Amino acid sequence: MPLIGERTGIGHVTLELLRALAPRLDLDLAVYVVSRNGRRRIGNDVPTRVRVGTSRLPTRLVRPLWEHLPFPRVEHWTGPVDVVHATNYVAPPARAPVIVTVHDLTFVHQPELVAEDTRRFFEPLLHRAIARGATIHVVSDYVGQEMRDAFGLGPDRVVRVYPGITATGGGDPAEGRRVAGAGRYVLALGQLEPRKNLPNLVRAFDRLAGADREVRLLIAGPDGWGRPAFEAAIDAASHGDRVRWLGYVSDHERRDLLAGATAFAYPSLYEGFGHPPLEAMAAGVPVVATTAGAVPEISGDAALLADPLEPEILAGELARAIGDEALRADLIARGHARVQEFSWERAAEDFVELYRSVAVR
Repeated sequence: MPLIGERTGIGHVTLELLRALAPRLDLDLAVYVVSRNGRRRIGNDVPTRVRVGTSRLPTRLVRPLWEHLPFPRVEHWTGPVDVVHATNYVAPPARAPVIVTVHDLTFVHQPELVAEDTRRFFEPLLHRAIARGATIHVVSDYVGQEMRDAFGLGPDRVVRVYPGITATGGGDPAEGRRVAGAGRYVLALGQLEPRKNLPNLVRAFDRLAGADREVRLLIAGPDGWGRPAFEAAIDAASHGDRVRWLGYVSDHERRDLLAGATAFAYPSLYEGFGHPPLEAMAAGVPVVATTAGAVPEISGDAALLADPLEPEILAGELARAIGDEALRADLIARGHARVQEFSWERAAEDFVELYRSVAVR
C-alpha cells in the first residue's frame, strides 16, 4: 500500500481517506501491506479502528506472481471482505469485487514521463483488473474520459469521486521565510520527476529573478529520476543561486512553507488531479498552474494558468501573482471558495455509496 516510506501525493490521499472512513461504525476497514516487514514499516499512521493485514510474503515475490497468475488473493492478507479498494493502480486478485483507483494515465499517453519499472508493472496489472471486471475509480472527469477512450469502458465501469485535500492551516510564515532565507519566495511541491516539469519552472524563475532581486524559488519534494535535468537547469540559470531544493519535508514543514510563500507554482506537464494547488489555495497563497491534464478542471477560476512548455509565459504569470496586489487578493478569495468543493467528509460519503453499490453486484 502507498503508506510505506516517504509519502507523495497518493500516499497522502490514501491516509486521509482512511482517516475519513475510520470513524464510521457501518464499516469494518482493513488495509493490506505487501511487504515482509509491513507492520513495522507502516508505523502508527493507520487509525486505530483499521485492521492491518500483513504476510511474510515479500514484495519481490508477490509482484511477479500478480503479473501472471490470479493468486495470491488479497484475502490472504485481509481475510474475507465484501469489497476490495486498491488505491494505487495495482488491483490484486480477489474473491470479492474490486475497485481500483486510477490517478492518471501518464504511463499510457506519455510513457516517457514515467519510470520504466512503474510503466512495466502498472499497465499489465491494470489491464488484468479490467479483464476481471474491476470497477475503475477516477479522481477527475478528465481521467474518466481518458479511461473510457483508452480501454473502451462503458460509463457503468468508471466512477469519479473527487478526493478531499490535506489540511494546510496553522503554518508559521516566519519559519517558512527563515527556511527560504528571503522575505518573498515562490514555492513548488513535487518529486523530482520529468512530469513535474521543474526544469521549465527554473527557467521561468530565472526570467522573473532578473527583474526582481529579492525573490527566491523553493522546491520541496522527494528525490527522483528527473534530478539530473533539474540540476542542469539550475546550473544553466543566471540566478541559480536563488533556487533551493529542500528534498522531502514533513507535513509540519510543508505547512510552514505554504504559510510563508508569496506565490505557488505548479508547472506539471500532466496531472490527473493535482492536490498541491488546492493546498496552496487553502493556505491563502496565489497559485500559478498549467493548462495540462486535469489541472484546469480542479483549479477552476482560482488560479492563473500557463502553457507548461512556455517558460516566458509562466514567468509572466508568476510576476503578476507576486506583484499585482489587486489580482493577488482576488486569487486568494477565489482560492478559498474553490477548496470548499473538495472535502474528505464529502469524499467519504461518496466512497461508501460506491462500496455498497459494488458489493451487491
